[in-house]
Amino acid sequence: MKRIFEIIVMAVVIGLTVVSCSTQNAATGVSNVGRGKFTGTWTLNNVSYDGLVESAVSNVFDQAKPSAFVGSTWKLTNSGNGIYTLNNGTSQTIYWSVNNADANGQMFQFKKIYEGDKAKNVQQGYQLMVSSNDGNNMILKSPVSIGNGTGYIVYSFSKQ
Repeated sequence: MKRIFEIIVMAVVIGLTVVSCSTQNAATGVSNVGRGKFTGTWTLNNVSYDGLVESAVSNVFDQAKPSAFVGSTWKLTNSGNGIYTLNNGTSQTIYWSVNNADANGQMFQFKKIYEGDKAKNVQQGYQLMVSSNDGNNMILKSPVSIGNGTGYIVYSFSKQ
């Protein structure tokens, strides 16, 4: 009888632990999107701004103004290699990955790779917060410090 009681108590404790953990994840909206949902060819359809005005940002990814990326194509392979091409024909080879351990949630990160570079030797890169990715549509946010707060450049992609 005592053994049965111990088993029941243990089952209740485990059940409460599972429920409390899953409730916490649902409340924060944090979910890790699998790497496979990032692979493929994406088109950047729209750049918008959350908490800041368009004129506050003149250059992103050390390359061009945000609006220059609208219509760009991003090809991301499962190996981490990739390339994006702007409408004006400018292309940039990248190495990308997904960071699931960042305190801000899941991050899409990439490094620019130039001829002769090895990704492991490139120190500078870019991180964008993964707002959503269902495998067909993806929203990434780039944080921008403004005063005592943070605004975001919001990139909306669709898979080709």
